[in-house]
Amino acid sequence: MIEQAKGQKRQEIKMLNRKILEITGVMNVESFDNEEFLLETELGFLAIRGQNLHMKHLSLEQGLVAIEGLVHSLTYLDGNTGSKSKGLFGKIFK
Repeated sequence: MIEQAKGQKRQEIKMLNRKILEITGVMNVESFDNEEFLLETELGFLAIRGQNLHMKHLSLEQGLVAIEGLVHSLTYLDGNTGSKSKGLFGKIFK
């Protein structure tokens, strides 16, 4: 197991057969529908895209979200890309 430095943020993503997704380190669910979830996590905004997506479990107190459906992609929208930030909406609506 990897040791965490004191105060370092942590996130864990587990996926089973592209159909069940469990994510820790979630601070807020910004939006969701059956094709896309937008989550605010400790490591940045995370967009999950797929088909027939629905929330199986949500606990913001524990920072845990579980999503079911066919997952196509996971994308961090404001990660450490080295480019100048365009803001959240600029990245979503390219």
